[in-house]
Amino acid sequence: MLPQRKHSLTYRPDVDGLRAVAVLLVVFYHLLTRFATGGYVGVDVFFVISGYLISSVILSEMAAGKFSVVNFYERRIRRIFPALFAMLLGSAALTYFYFVPSETEAFAKSLLAALFSVSNFLFWRQAGYFDTPSALKPLLHTWSLAVEEQFYIFFPLFLIAVRRWFPDRLRAAIWSIAILTFALASITVPRDPAAAFYFAPLRAWELLIGTIVSQHYVPAIAGKMQRNAAAIGGLVLILAPAFLYTSKTPFPGIAALPPCLGAALIIAAGETGPSLVGRLLALRPVVFIGLISYSLYLWHWPILVFVERNYILSSAKELNRASVFVASFIAATLSWLFVETPFRTGRFRPSRRALFAVAGVAVLLIAAVGASMIATQGFPSRFPSEALAIDRYTDFDPGVAFRKNECFIDPITTIGGATFENFNKAVCLAEDPGRKQYLLIGDSHAADLYPGLRNVFPELNISQATAPGCGPFLSQPVDRENAYCIKIYQYIFDDYLSHHHVDAVLISVRWLEAYFPGLGNTVAWLQQHGIRVILFGPGIEFDVPLPRLLTLSLLHGNPSMLDGHRKTEPLQTDEKLAEIARNQWKVDYISIYENLCIPKMETSGCPVYAAPGVPLLFDTNHLTPLGSELFAKTMRDRHQLP
Repeated sequence: MLPQRKHSLTYRPDVDGLRAVAVLLVVFYHLLTRFATGGYVGVDVFFVISGYLISSVILSEMAAGKFSVVNFYERRIRRIFPALFAMLLGSAALTYFYFVPSETEAFAKSLLAALFSVSNFLFWRQAGYFDTPSALKPLLHTWSLAVEEQFYIFFPLFLIAVRRWFPDRLRAAIWSIAILTFALASITVPRDPAAAFYFAPLRAWELLIGTIVSQHYVPAIAGKMQRNAAAIGGLVLILAPAFLYTSKTPFPGIAALPPCLGAALIIAAGETGPSLVGRLLALRPVVFIGLISYSLYLWHWPILVFVERNYILSSAKELNRASVFVASFIAATLSWLFVETPFRTGRFRPSRRALFAVAGVAVLLIAAVGASMIATQGFPSRFPSEALAIDRYTDFDPGVAFRKNECFIDPITTIGGATFENFNKAVCLAEDPGRKQYLLIGDSHAADLYPGLRNVFPELNISQATAPGCGPFLSQPVDRENAYCIKIYQYIFDDYLSHHHVDAVLISVRWLEAYFPGLGNTVAWLQQHGIRVILFGPGIEFDVPLPRLLTLSLLHGNPSMLDGHRKTEPLQTDEKLAEIARNQWKVDYISIYENLCIPKMETSGCPVYAAPGVPLLFDTNHLTPLGSELFAKTMRDRHQLP
């Protein structure tokens, strides 16, 4: 039998140092994305640390017969909620001054979700292709707190039950659940990556790794050489993914195992003695960052959202990331000193009754703030009526216009995932002998053309086969994520076009130069089969959703606010693609810049309204239905679709 842990957990400065590594990886990931492309693994390191520390306390208290559920939750409240409440209230205040009504209402929902530790479910349901950008979600990072709190609601109850009814099976129960939840997470990642990322049960194994280390359910790492090898190996297992993983890495699941094992090795090595890595982590500056790591995690993301990515300051777009880093450290230090510490230690530490009373009042206050934001639909009285008309498009749902999951197969925003089997051939490829048959293929930038083409060209029968992120290429990269792309275009090229007559194929994609060779192959194949090709160039783009820009510009009476947010890369791509399409491929090429912008060579000459009170785009790059009609009308005027 392995010895039970002592009741009082010995302070481990190296564990605080490991917290510092974890939080810095997350902060670097958000501030220096190109450098720490996989820095999000810092959250997984946090999970292991949390599982280790909490399990050490709970199980040692249980072994000593001193565990109390009330005491446990009191400690969690002292640790988690004061700093969280301060951040929530601060973010709510900034939201009132800098967010448009629809964003304010969306923030309120995340505020309530964070307050009641269910924000992971909210952000899971919101995850998708047309979702609001992460840069407009100040509380997105609270998903990890929700996962932890959900785990710690049930974990003590689970331990109590096992110790009561199966006292000799605790080790087997913990190992079994860790293995089971890891297996479930690994299976879920390719099928529903958002659920695997946000669901607490699919993250439980990460916290349970900490439990396994804390209870010595693995052999001890004895000996100086073994400790150093384990700790160095652990650090490599954390840092390598942080700099090698990217946003495209299937995660968490198997990919989360190296950083979790790395954290476990470092913690386990420190259980039996010092190591070189342990000494480095125990350095006072590193430990200090670990001490403020919770507040740093809480504050860095809202500061980044409100200051840099929401352009509060006129020069914020060019703001040096170092200034955001410094501001986050200042906020974290103040939070640690004046919010975290007083509630946990010192002469001003409130009693349990006072703590619960203060926490209850804070919950009611924050809930009232969130409820009022929702009830008023984001405090619209702050904005003029013309701005409110534009703001309605900030959370526009293109599902009906795009014919989502009928002719626009969208596994990304559909819970459970849509597949090729959802493609309604009878509707999307319906034939009409009395009209010319045009087939529209491509990604979401083809789907956003459909409403305009249908309404402006009633004499044409427009068929549609589209899907997000799918270029209509003869060969597609083979992976599970784009199986729907492969199937839909295999059907179009290998089956449909071989057995059905079409007068022309219309192709539209959010073009990159890397797509040109594949597009050239598609054009050549269609021409060899005697099919006319009409190619649409890239669309107008902004780096911030256009409805938001227009709403804020109307609020401040500053139309020039839009100028710094127009993207020029699509225009450059348009010029290159037009040259190749017209002179090399000899196909009809329709440029949105040539049709809509005056002069064509300047993005500032492009329209921002499709009609009075209606923006041209509903996000950064997709046409609203009326924007689609405006573009289609220019095609009719220029006789581009005979």
